Amino acid sequence: MIRRVKTENGWVRGLPAADPRITSYKGIPFAAPPVGNNRWRAPQPCADWQGDLQAYAFAPIPMQANCAGDPAKDIYAREWHVDPELPMSEDCLYLNIWAPADGRQNLPVYVWYFGGGLQVGNTAEMEFDGERIARRGIVVVSVSYRLNAFGFLCHPDITKEAPDAAGNFGFLDQQCATRWVKRNIAAFGGDPQNITIGGQSAGGMSVCAQMTCPANEGLFQRAIVQSGTFAQPYRARMGIFTRTLKEAEEQGRQFFEALGVKNLEEARQLDARTIEDVSLSWPWGCWSEAIDGTFSTYPSGEWYLHDERIQCPVLLGETSSEFMASPDDNAPARFGDRAEMLQNLLQANEPDIHTIGFAIRSASRRKHRHPLYAYLFDADIPGWDYPGTFHSVDLWFFFETLAKCWRPFTGKHYDLARQMCDYWANFIRTGDPNGEDSHGNPLPNWPELTETDPQRMCFKAEAGSEPWPLSPLERFLLDEHLK
Repeated sequence: MIRRVKTENGWVRGLPAADPRITSYKGIPFAAPPVGNNRWRAPQPCADWQGDLQAYAFAPIPMQANCAGDPAKDIYAREWHVDPELPMSEDCLYLNIWAPADGRQNLPVYVWYFGGGLQVGNTAEMEFDGERIARRGIVVVSVSYRLNAFGFLCHPDITKEAPDAAGNFGFLDQQCATRWVKRNIAAFGGDPQNITIGGQSAGGMSVCAQMTCPANEGLFQRAIVQSGTFAQPYRARMGIFTRTLKEAEEQGRQFFEALGVKNLEEARQLDARTIEDVSLSWPWGCWSEAIDGTFSTYPSGEWYLHDERIQCPVLLGETSSEFMASPDDNAPARFGDRAEMLQNLLQANEPDIHTIGFAIRSASRRKHRHPLYAYLFDADIPGWDYPGTFHSVDLWFFFETLAKCWRPFTGKHYDLARQMCDYWANFIRTGDPNGEDSHGNPLPNWPELTETDPQRMCFKAEAGSEPWPLSPLERFLLDEHLK
């Protein structure tokens, strides 16, 4: 069994996973610590090390707010933000790998970006265990990246110092890690020419961002976007959507004033906790993507409208409830006449759950079209809180990690999770989710989405395709943008 691997920076030693046929390698550095003069800079090369790196435990999580809330009131505290004592550090640029240990080579690779609004989140969350996907002959990599003010602050001083890397440091971290994977993954049995990137929520947004960056041509071969951000939830009060560089620099200038510093040099001398605390108490919104003209040349949420994006097969979908109070609380159904429809969308207190449909239908009309596969996750989720198919609940299923969840899942849920994981593994392997399941039986057909015959896979008690009729909102947006 392979437990020791040579990377470009030194030897790495992993541990058997729960299944000893899989080796897990946790806490591998892919860049220099982003501290001191490396704060608010593009990721810098990782230093070599001597001897074996004991890759036995997750590295500290990125600087962020404490996510462990009251489980009685906070669904995410009940679900997976359960450990308030996780080590946290600005030194957070590490990745984790789950790989078959039997010596197989040229295996497909899945690189995962976690979600959390670009403000919180980490690779140590228990639902992100890559072992079950790895058992299907996939090398799984989860990537940590800088968040909030550490990952997405812009400032005129930063632009002056490095005009080619004026912001979007969290996205640059993801890019750097994926490039590390391409250079090193063959040592773990992976195929550097068969890489899929994927993410959920802000991780899905990150995948979209990576697809918009011209420098990523050839870096990955396909993409998975789960509950990605294509609309502005909560009247954009969270502020996590794209800004121009000028707007982002003004935000950063005001933030430096709140920190009580005059320039970038002084800001880099502050301790990380001070910056995080001021950021949390700061009244002007969250931190996110800036159109910096280098990494980002247009909003990542508009990837489907640009033929110059990275062209590749895409698997994309959503849960049926997302942020809604219930699946029946459908904002588009309340809209009035066509003239007011788009304005109402932008002012709605909740995101439009059909906007993803608009995105993929738009992409299906573009030239140089690659396959698009759409899904809706609409499983019955048990629990005393009657949660519906809430935003992020599908993570338990396609990672097939239901056994780690407190919810009283039964056999039908485990069957669905196994089926979803099979579909995901097939797409990661070939760019097509169809094929055999993990027992060698053919999976129910998942049709490619086309505008003439819009079909999506619906994951309920079991998978099955269904027609996807245009909602009034989708039809309006398609008419306005693609007429």
